[in-house]
Amino acid sequence: MSRPSPSASPSSALPSSPGAPRPGGVDWRVRFGALALIWGFSFLFIKVGTDGFAPFQVTFGRLLFGTAVLAVAMVAKRDRLPRGARTWGHLAVAAFLLNALPFSLFSYAELTIPSTLAGICNATTPLWGMLLSLVALSEDRPTRVRAAGLGIGFIGVLTVLGAWQGFSGLDVTGTAMALLASFSYAVGWIYVRRTLAGTDASNLSLAGTQVGLATVQLAIVTPLFTSWPERFEIMPLLSVVALGALGTGAAMLLQYGVVAEVGPTTASMVTYFIPVIATAAGVAVLGEGLTWNTPVGAVIVLAGAALTQTRGPRRAARREPVRDHVPTATPAGTPTPAMTPATPSTPAAPSTPAASTATTAPVGADPDRSRPVAQ
Repeated sequence: MSRPSPSASPSSALPSSPGAPRPGGVDWRVRFGALALIWGFSFLFIKVGTDGFAPFQVTFGRLLFGTAVLAVAMVAKRDRLPRGARTWGHLAVAAFLLNALPFSLFSYAELTIPSTLAGICNATTPLWGMLLSLVALSEDRPTRVRAAGLGIGFIGVLTVLGAWQGFSGLDVTGTAMALLASFSYAVGWIYVRRTLAGTDASNLSLAGTQVGLATVQLAIVTPLFTSWPERFEIMPLLSVVALGALGTGAAMLLQYGVVAEVGPTTASMVTYFIPVIATAAGVAVLGEGLTWNTPVGAVIVLAGAALTQTRGPRRAARREPVRDHVPTATPAGTPTPAMTPATPSTPAAPSTPAASTATTAPVGADPDRSRPVAQ
């Protein structure tokens, strides 16, 4: 989102009320659903992409096409790049923790584990986020409900993995990589929350710069560990293009609109749809197998993650006016998504998932104080 021009009044730059549709725009529920679908399908795109390209190449392509979409949006909105060497330094670290590292880990993980499992591992980000926030963020105090959610969530992880029967024959290395990717999202969101809270640049400018820096990082690393592909197969290539243009670029733009319209707390709920869509896509499109403990464990994980996002009686959420600069808590996504992929984008994102989502009030961060970051 770009900042309004000096001549624009606050009332003209923002929706009249949270949840009110923008004049001539698409209803936020439609965009919310599109965001969930994009980030949910990101794990399928990764799986197909690794059929024709090395994991680092999939990640580089994803970041390259995502950067292209965000750059076009910045030019269209006449947005400026962030200023200050310190801000760029923090964004470089965020790019590594929220983009380059987790995207690469998910790509490597899906060489040996199903996309369904990768999507469910992504849903553990709120659990890691809460666990880390108790150590890194002094204002986050544990409550009985949140502590119970943390325990329930990790019971869900063990259920998904089939711990009582030797982890159901799953590849331990691939599963560990997927969980480490989700852990990296949580670390990155906390880092952003502590270092970029007072940055004057717009969310779009920060996200575009962050993803661009991650692209540079992968451009340096990829040639060192891979060789030029002998051929470009159409389906893997299209998957990488979709992963970047949709899962990283377009998803971030959708996320910004939803956050501005209904707030980061509601937008963060996209995180809970991502593993459901990822599982459905993996089973229906890729024909991946599904045992009873996978969906049951996923439900337990999501229930635990939801409990970790509750507030104690003394920590009631404050309703703040919707504005161009959402206070930073950290995606996005997810993911989730940090409203990042994340991520998932993109909560943010688990933009999102590896999606997100991104850059999504970030999954695992305090959703009422979240700034979208790329997933």
